[in-house]
Amino acid sequence: MQRAVRPRPALLLTLAVLGATTLSACTSSASPSERSDGRTAAVDPATRPELRAFYTQKLTWTACGALRCARLTVPMDYDDPADGRTFVLPVAKATTADPRRRIGSLVFNPGGPGGSGIDHLEEGAADSFGAPVREHFDIVSFDPRGVGASLPALTCDDGQEEESEAAPDAPDAEQPPSLSPRTDADRAGALALAREAAAECAARSGPLLRHVGTRDAARDMDVLRAALGETRLTYLGWSYGTSLGTSYAEQFPRRVRAAVLDGAIDPALDWRARARSQAVGFHRAVDDYATYCAEVVGADACPGATPDGIRAVFDRLFTRAARTPLPVDGSEFGVDERMVVDALSMAMYTPEEQWKGLSKALTEADGGDGTQLAALADGEEAPEVETPEEETADAAGGSSVPADNEDAALLAVSCADTPHPRAAQPYWDAFAPAERAAGRYGTTSVLDAMTCKELPASEARPHRVRAEGVPPVLVVGTTGDPATPYEEAESLAAQFPGGMLLTYEGVGHTAYGRGGSCVADAVDAYLVSLKPVRPGATCQ
Repeated sequence: MQRAVRPRPALLLTLAVLGATTLSACTSSASPSERSDGRTAAVDPATRPELRAFYTQKLTWTACGALRCARLTVPMDYDDPADGRTFVLPVAKATTADPRRRIGSLVFNPGGPGGSGIDHLEEGAADSFGAPVREHFDIVSFDPRGVGASLPALTCDDGQEEESEAAPDAPDAEQPPSLSPRTDADRAGALALAREAAAECAARSGPLLRHVGTRDAARDMDVLRAALGETRLTYLGWSYGTSLGTSYAEQFPRRVRAAVLDGAIDPALDWRARARSQAVGFHRAVDDYATYCAEVVGADACPGATPDGIRAVFDRLFTRAARTPLPVDGSEFGVDERMVVDALSMAMYTPEEQWKGLSKALTEADGGDGTQLAALADGEEAPEVETPEEETADAAGGSSVPADNEDAALLAVSCADTPHPRAAQPYWDAFAPAERAAGRYGTTSVLDAMTCKELPASEARPHRVRAEGVPPVLVVGTTGDPATPYEEAESLAAQFPGGMLLTYEGVGHTAYGRGGSCVADAVDAYLVSLKPVRPGATCQ
């Protein structure tokens, strides 16, 4: 199964882990302190009388398949919790394999933003944890505010597929948007697409957009901690989940028992640096694929005989798809240039599962058939576990989940967390440096970021972590991670007081659950026994 949520193709590069890169910080002491954005932090939210009802609620657990499920109520607006507006968040747990040795609850977030913790538990996410962790902890997750089966939930379209008048044999009936808009017409088109996407989201989820940021989601997690009966939180976050964990540690440092942040996001990066970092990560990962396929797998199973030959295939496909989308069997829509970028990028998350299929898809696409490449771009190569619709509805208290909810949450949370320029010129200024740094991955990242210029954002700004009093946090970084480059793990570990870095020398996104016994043993020992990881610790 997928350990960290893959971003959806529509906003693949930039928005996948932009959420919470600029988290505002406060301490959990009873007296005000200065936040990293220069303002005074509020006192510990749990001490506020108007939050007492939320912090003292009891979870009512019921059976839901192999899990136990409950619902948690949190205020929609922590600045005005008495206004009556709330989110109701589904919570689920896989109980410990050995109740006699139970330490407590371990809360995890699978990634995103927009990943449903409930769905991941239903699909077997507890099996990603090592046996020692399963023996000592109940594995708990939840759908963050606005996500999945939370009530209310975000949505950015009506769930209806747009009909096209193009014939199946004419995938080029509509000129796809340019990934490098240089002309006035191209730039006007890019701005129009960004405005359209933002307007659809605002029209359907406008009242929620200011209340789905990661800082509030971390506050929800503290309410969950209290409802679980835990004095201190044990936490593991993959990908975007590292931003959620970082925000929690900043707001509630003395309530952290242990925190593992795998696939780290550096909160010190602004929108432009974050977009560049991830674009460079994907560019490097695709280059790694070309080298590995040619030099290890062999020419017979690769789209080219040499790394340069494989890179030439990429270039041919980009050029051809930009001019005329590649035909796809059974579809009136072809594979345009953006879909080629998406397919390559999606295949970088779990190379052990996807690189073989990527090679076949590239070979067929180079021959003129984009069918397999389209499947990769849509994430269809990933194994899926079907969840009955009524189970999702039950977890939400009878509500159906919008079909586009993951996309909507990815957009809304990312934009809420990260200040973006409101004017167009900063984006045009960012294109050339992004293209020099990461080619089409760089320009695509800037295009994705443009949607946020039209949506609400918090007042937070990039900052280094301030979490005085937090115990040692374990950051896990993969040297070949495409979505959360290793340099960000190095930086985040150094920002935490006593922060520890565990390096996994490998490829793919995140390490725990897919990086072998070396990573698992170190993480399990830390979570169970709080055993520190030595400086320079490396797994291969």
